[in-house]
Amino acid sequence: SLGLHRTCVDGGVRAAARRMPIVQAAQVAESFDNEIKDAVAKGTNAKLIGILANDDKEARMYATWTRKACERVGIEYELRECTRLDLEEAVIEANDDPDVHGILIYYPVFGGQMDDYIQNIVSIKKDVEGMNYRYRFALYHNERFIEPGKRCIVPCTPLACIKMIEYCGAYDRSLPVGKQLQGKVATVINRSEIVGRPLAAMLANDGAMVYSVDVTGVLIYQAGKVPGTIKVSETEVTRDEALRQSQVVVSGVPSEAFKVPTDALQQGVICINFAPMCNFEKEKVAEIGTLCPAIGKVTIAMLQRNLIRLYDNFAKGDRVEIGEGGGA
Repeated sequence: SLGLHRTCVDGGVRAAARRMPIVQAAQVAESFDNEIKDAVAKGTNAKLIGILANDDKEARMYATWTRKACERVGIEYELRECTRLDLEEAVIEANDDPDVHGILIYYPVFGGQMDDYIQNIVSIKKDVEGMNYRYRFALYHNERFIEPGKRCIVPCTPLACIKMIEYCGAYDRSLPVGKQLQGKVATVINRSEIVGRPLAAMLANDGAMVYSVDVTGVLIYQAGKVPGTIKVSETEVTRDEALRQSQVVVSGVPSEAFKVPTDALQQGVICINFAPMCNFEKEKVAEIGTLCPAIGKVTIAMLQRNLIRLYDNFAKGDRVEIGEGGGA
């Protein structure tokens, strides 16, 4: 076993034992980086390709970060560029390339339903982002294996948020998987299909009651009575009332003007920011709880972890298993 689960558990124990006002993504990513390097050294010869089909400067910057991060841990990375009208062909070609084990597309390309269509063209055997419909269905129905012995791929950014929350000690490891956040309340400010909604479902699948907040209002996500379902409920609870109840607050509002009101946060709160700018008042939050101001390096580590899982699941005979944490 790569021991990633054990590392995260130990990290959570350490965090719980002494409050850490600020937790940097590099602290959390380091253990994953080391385990991935170890897997590569033991013969995990996985190749990741990125496909760039737009002129977005941030997408190109992310491609550069991906390359550097892969070089750092010994993973082979190749950037393939094409026009957006050639993207479908490029994806199918990569699906059929036996030397490629993971495919990463830098979105947005077309935007809207066409991008969703492209996500579903990526083979489940190579989808490092976990955005193929089959993986999304599994996430919302709490299916943790795509086939017997082959664990599902989970979207990188929501998974990175979970790993940060784990590291900060929110999970109770004495409880069974699916119950380790039982009794906890979380608020997620962002309900995008890429991060906020899947994260709310993941937290609910781990036992939390989750307030999902966006500009349209507040919804409650909880594990349904029928196993493998998420119950979503309307509520009259306001954002600030939800915050006052929450031991965990995650925010991803892409606006410099937006700040989570510190006076609505409870003592000992764990705050995770995944927006490009920090949604929290850093100094004030650090006085009352724990703040993770950015998650980028953990997101990249989860991308690489997903790649190794795909390699283990579909390309390798004698599998080296990735350890588990947070049910993912």
